Amino acid sequence: MSERQEDEARIVDRRASTLPDRSQEQNDPSGQGSSAEALARQLAEETEKAQAYLANWQRAAADYQNYKRRVEQEREEMGRLATAALIINILPILDDLERALQSIDSHLAGLTWVDGIRLIYRKFQAVLEMNGVREIQAEGADFDPNYHEAVAFAEGEDGKVLSVVQKGYTLNNRVLRPAMVVVGKPKDAAG
Repeated sequence: MSERQEDEARIVDRRASTLPDRSQEQNDPSGQGSSAEALARQLAEETEKAQAYLANWQRAAADYQNYKRRVEQEREEMGRLATAALIINILPILDDLERALQSIDSHLAGLTWVDGIRLIYRKFQAVLEMNGVREIQAEGADFDPNYHEAVAFAEGEDGKVLSVVQKGYTLNNRVLRPAMVVVGKPKDAAG
C-alpha cells in the first residue's frame, strides 16, 4: 500500500469514529427519539440548575439587604448610646452651674460675669433640648418610680413629690437619669 492510500485510510477511519451510532436509530424510524429524549433530559437538568442558581442569588440578595439594614440599625443605636453617654457626663456640670447660680449673693447678681455664667447655663440647656433632652417635671406630681427615685419621705400629701433633690432628665422619652425626690407620706395616726 502506498503512503497516499494509508493516509486516505486513516482519514476514513477518523470520520467513521465521529459518526453517531446508527444502531439505536434503527429502532426509531424517525431517527429523533433518543436524541430528543436526551435533549429534553439535558434541558430539564439545566433548567433545574438555573432555578437553583436563581434561588441562591435571591437568597444572597435578601441576606445582603438584611445585613445592610442591620448595620444601619446598629450604627444608629451606637450613635444614640454615644449621645446618651455624653449627655449623662454633662448633666453633673449642668447641676453644678445651677447650684452655683442659686447660691450667688444678692449684691453680686447684677455683675456682668454672673450674667455670663447664666448665659452659659441657658446655652447648655438649649443644646440639650435641641438634642431631645427634657427635664422630668417632678415637684407636685404623683410619685412615679419610672421617673422618680425616692431619697427621703416627709410629712405631706401621700404619694406626691414634695421637693426635688436632683433633677431628672429624659432623652427622646427614655429616662437618662431619674429625678431624686422627697415623697410625701401621711402623718402617723399614732404619732
